[in-house]
Amino acid sequence: MKDPYEVLGVSRDATEEEVKKAYRELAKKYHPDNYANSSLSDLASEKMKEINEAYDAILKNMHSGGNSQNSSYGDYSSTDFIEIRNLINEHNFYEADLRLNSIPSDRRNAEWHYLKGCVFMGRGWYFEASKFFARACDMDPGNEEYRRAYENINRSSDNFGNGGECTCCDVCQGLICADCCCELCGGDLIRCC
Repeated sequence: MKDPYEVLGVSRDATEEEVKKAYRELAKKYHPDNYANSSLSDLASEKMKEINEAYDAILKNMHSGGNSQNSSYGDYSSTDFIEIRNLINEHNFYEADLRLNSIPSDRRNAEWHYLKGCVFMGRGWYFEASKFFARACDMDPGNEEYRRAYENINRSSDNFGNGGECTCCDVCQGLICADCCCELCGGDLIRCC
């Protein structure tokens, strides 16, 4: 994706009202409904998607005080992170991980750690994901998205009960269930009599 400010045609010091005004004008111009039954409908849909992503990125940057993912980090800017987010949303975890790993360690900010956690979560590696979400929260404690991801993954792991430990009751329940299955098939796992 291009620079979000360039897409909306506003300067980096534009006010929120100026950004909203530019967004409304572009949305009115490129809305896919205006191009229904036209050969340009696909192009209009793509342009509208680009406009929406740019608008969301700029507003997120404004609401985070300009110090979150949408700031520029050397050669790695908000557009790189937006593209990585898109890869994650498309479940292309391999490519997203490659792109994240290509970012030098001195440029790995809170957004990088959050996205790395999303990649691990998408792959089902929850313990690793939790570590990266925790690091993102430490680096940017005011970010609600990072905090929610960290809380959600920890809440999910609590649902596995006792932190993954197996209790005596779990063993007994497993044996009783296995015995019932065997008896249904004509066998007997635990002979009581």
